[in-house]
Amino acid sequence: MIPRATRLMPTQRAERSEPLLAVRGVHLDLKGLPPKPARLLSLLDLFAAAGFNCLLVEWEDAFPWEADRRMRSPTAYTPQLVDDYHGRAHELGLRVIPLVQTLGHMETPLRFDDRRGLREVVDRSDAINPLAAGARELVEVMIDDVLRRTPAAAHFHLGGDEHWTFGTHPDTCAYVEKHGKAALYLQFVEPLLDRLLARGIRPILWHDMMHDWDLASLQRVSRKADLMFWAYHGHPDAARAAHNTKVLERFSRAGVTLWGACAYKGADGRGDAEVPDTAARVANAVGWADLARRFHLRGVVATGWSRYATSRVQCEPIDAALDVLVQVGRILYDGMPPRDQEIAALLESLGERERLNDGRAALLRFSEAKRTAWECIAQVFQQVSVERHDQTRRGSGAFAEMLRIAKAQTAAAEKAAEDVRRVLRGLVETVWIEEFIIARLAALSAAIDRCLRH
Repeated sequence: MIPRATRLMPTQRAERSEPLLAVRGVHLDLKGLPPKPARLLSLLDLFAAAGFNCLLVEWEDAFPWEADRRMRSPTAYTPQLVDDYHGRAHELGLRVIPLVQTLGHMETPLRFDDRRGLREVVDRSDAINPLAAGARELVEVMIDDVLRRTPAAAHFHLGGDEHWTFGTHPDTCAYVEKHGKAALYLQFVEPLLDRLLARGIRPILWHDMMHDWDLASLQRVSRKADLMFWAYHGHPDAARAAHNTKVLERFSRAGVTLWGACAYKGADGRGDAEVPDTAARVANAVGWADLARRFHLRGVVATGWSRYATSRVQCEPIDAALDVLVQVGRILYDGMPPRDQEIAALLESLGERERLNDGRAALLRFSEAKRTAWECIAQVFQQVSVERHDQTRRGSGAFAEMLRIAKAQTAAAEKAAEDVRRVLRGLVETVWIEEFIIARLAALSAAIDRCLRH
C-alpha cells in the first residue's frame, strides 16, 4: 500500500500524463547538518510526495563504517537505522544510489596521519594519489562496506570529481607527462568500475574531470560507467566551459549514457548561506528540464549540498529548503514550476508547512543580522585604514562609534541565533546546530577583537 502522500502530487499534475523524466533523483548530503534518525526517515515521505523516485545518498561520516570506525562522526547512524532507511525508501518506491568518493573530497578517510602516504599532496587530505600503494584498496573496502548495507543496488556513484591537485605528485606528474590525465584517471578508476560491473551494478561518475578528454578516452569510460553532468547556475547553455551544454553534446556524440544534476540548495556560490536562492534554484531546474527534452538523459538528480567540501562550513539546512525541494521535484516531473498554492498544499498535507515557515523566518533573521554585522565591521576596518594612512584623522570618535555599532550588530546576530537553535532542535543533533552557528558567530567575534587591537 503506497502512503497517500506519495499519490498526492502526481494526481494534481494535469499538465502531463507521464513524467518528463523517468528517473527523478534527490540528493541527500549527510556530511553536514545530518538529520536526526526520525527526521531522516520522515524526509523520505516528502521526497516521494514531491515526485522524486530516486535517492542519491552521500553518507560520508554519518555512515556506520566497519572498514574503519574512525571515519564515523560522533552522531553516525546505526546499522539498523541505515537498514530501516532502505526499507522505508523501498516502500515508497524510491530507488537508492549510494555515493562513495574516490578521487577528490576524500577528507573522511584521508584525514588521519597514518594515511598521509595516500595523499596527492602530503599536507592536504582532500585528494588521493591514484598511484599510491593501497589507495585503490582503501576505496574498495569503503565501497564494499556501503554495499553490504545497500540491498539490490542497481547503480553506484563513485564521485570522481574536483581533484584539485590531480597529477601534481611527482609520481603522478611523471605518469601524466607520459600517458596523459585521462590515462591516470582511468588506471585508478577502471578497476573499480569492473568490480561493480561484475556484481551487476552500473557505476556513475561526475563529469567534470573529463570535460576535456579526447574521444577515445570518453568512449572507453562510456562502456563501463554513466556520467552525471552537473551545472548549478542558470541554464547550462550559458554555463562556464566545463559545465556548458556543448560539453554535454560532445559526451552524447561519444556514446556516453548521461544523467543531469541541478541543485535545490547548497549551490549559490556562498558556502555559508542560511537559505537557498529560490529564484536561482528554480531557474536552474527549468534549464535542466529543457535539456531533458533535447537529450536522452537517463535521469536528473537535484543535489542538495550540506558543505561545499567535507572540511568547510555547513551550508543551509534542508529544513530551510523544503519548498524549493518541492518546486524542483515538480519541475523534473512536469517540466514547469508548480503554482505556489500547490507547494503550500503539499507541505500542509505532510505537516511541514508551519515548520518550514518558522524555520525559514528564523534563518532569514539570522542571515540578515550576520550580513549587517559584517558590513559594519567592514566600515570599522576601512576607518582603521584611513587613520593609519593619515594620523591626523584620528581622535574624531568615528572609530569608536563605528566599533560600537559593529558590536551591537554582532550582539543582534547572537540573539537571532537563539531562534535558529530553537527551530532546528529536534531535527538535527545539537553538536551540528552549534557548529553551524558558532562557525558564523566566532568569525564575527574574531573580527571585532582584531578591531580592538587597532
